Order: sequence, then C-alpha cells, then structure tokens
Amino acid sequence: MSEHSPEPTTEPLRLMAVHAHPDDESSKGAAALARYVSDGCEVLVVTCTGGERGDVLNPDLQHDPQILRDMPEVRRREMAAAAAVLGVQHEWLGFVDSGLPEGDPLPPLPDGCFGLEPVEVAAEPLVRLIREFRPHVVTTYDENGGYPHPDHIMCHKVSVEAYHAAGDAGRYPGAGEPWQPQKLYYNQTMSRNRITVFHEAMQAAGLESPFAEWIARWEERGERPITTRVPCADFFEARDRALLAHATQVDPLGTWFAVPLALQREIWPTEDFELAHSHVEVALPEDDLFAGVRS
Repeated sequence: MSEHSPEPTTEPLRLMAVHAHPDDESSKGAAALARYVSDGCEVLVVTCTGGERGDVLNPDLQHDPQILRDMPEVRRREMAAAAAVLGVQHEWLGFVDSGLPEGDPLPPLPDGCFGLEPVEVAAEPLVRLIREFRPHVVTTYDENGGYPHPDHIMCHKVSVEAYHAAGDAGRYPGAGEPWQPQKLYYNQTMSRNRITVFHEAMQAAGLESPFAEWIARWEERGERPITTRVPCADFFEARDRALLAHATQVDPLGTWFAVPLALQREIWPTEDFELAHSHVEVALPEDDLFAGVRS
C-alpha cells in the first residue's frame, strides 16, 4: 500500500467521477453516485469540457434562439441542476469540447479543443483536484471511451495519467501534496448484456422495445468485463431526474426512459463497473466500489 494511503476508519470515504461532458455523469453511474452520497460518502464529479459543441437533442428545444445563442451557459446551468439532484460536489476542468467529428474521411478536430491537448497538460488540473479532494476511488471511461468520442478517449487518458501520477511527489510537483487514490474503475453501465436483458424483458411484458438497433450495433464493440455491480435501484429515479436536468441533451420521451422503473429495479438493480487498478487487496466480483478500502 502507498505511503499516502488513507486511514479509512478515521476519515470519510471519497469518490471522484471524471467525465468528458456535462450530462455524462447522469447517464453513466449516476444512481451509484447518489447511493454513495446517501451513505455519507463525499462525491465529486469532475467535468473535463463545457460541452460547448454538443447538439441540442431535445426536439422541443432545437430551435430555441436563446439556447442556440448561449449554449455554454445553458450547459453550465444544466450541470448545476443535475449536481443538485444527485447531491454531489462538482468541478470543471476547463477544457473546450472537441465536438463529434462526422463524415468520411473524418474532419480534423478544431484547434484548441480537449482532444488535441497534450495528455500531460490536460492531466495537470486533474492531478491538482485529486490532491485537493483526496479520493479513495476514481471512476472514468475505458480506453475506448465507452464510445469513440474524442473527448471520452482523452478523458480516459487524462484520468489514468492523473490517477497514477497524483501519489508521486516527483510528478507535477507544483500541483499540491501527493495523494494516491486506492482504486480506479471504468464505467460499464451501458453493456450489451444489460440492453439485451431490457429488450427481452420489454418484449415479454408486451411493451415495444427500442433496443433492437442498439444490440445490432454492439456487435462491433464487443463486451467489456464487469467486476463490480453496485446495488442502487432506490436511486434510479434520482438518476433520471438528473439526466432530465440536462434538458438540451435528452428527449424526455426517448430511449433513455423507455424501460419502466419498476421493471428496471426488478431485472437489473445495479450499476456496473470494471476494476482497472487497485492498491488494495480485492476479491472479485464486488458489490462496492470501496471494497478493500473500508477495512
């Protein structure tokens, strides 16, 4: 165990969730965050970019001139509302959204965006936050970003760099006193298996499932290992309210809300993660992100 390891019996447990854009925290692991807040843990969401280049996905808001005129401020307000719903603390890392390039061939990323930052430059403010907040556990995305958005992939790179560097006094020496988080996880809430179970359960209940196309697309992505399933069904409603707080980014009648909450609680009452690294002894599978840290 690192010389900077915490004494878990003498201080509150702390969790840091690092995401690429505002709204990602609400669609990836939000119920687990709310559950840990309810348990008395300190939870900090870090958002790497302002989401400035995000499309308006809510059909009722797509032609709202105020939103189109001031998207950065709109997304800041949405993020604050979502954080309040979940009960989490929040920090911006301060980088500029890269946008999702489209076309064949793909166009180059815009100058100055997060996806083009050198990893060491982009990781420095996250190292600083880790050393200030002193999380025991960090969550982020796998090397594929969950899906291949350039900001998600960069978020992975920056989070892994900061996780390993924050406890090393010889790295980023101007970014505060060293602190080594004990565990690093990748969000795997949106797995093919989970979507397949939802699809089959909705069909069995006589409900129209929107997931057939999702399942077909998953053939290209494969399936990631899930090591840790956090029971958090009591917080699914808070997760949905947090996602709806990002009003520009979700259709309230869309796929995110297609599965009735009662059915979700019955067939898949967890949010799921992949353990990527640990400084403490673990026994897999787990049902707690703090397993091995609590004792």
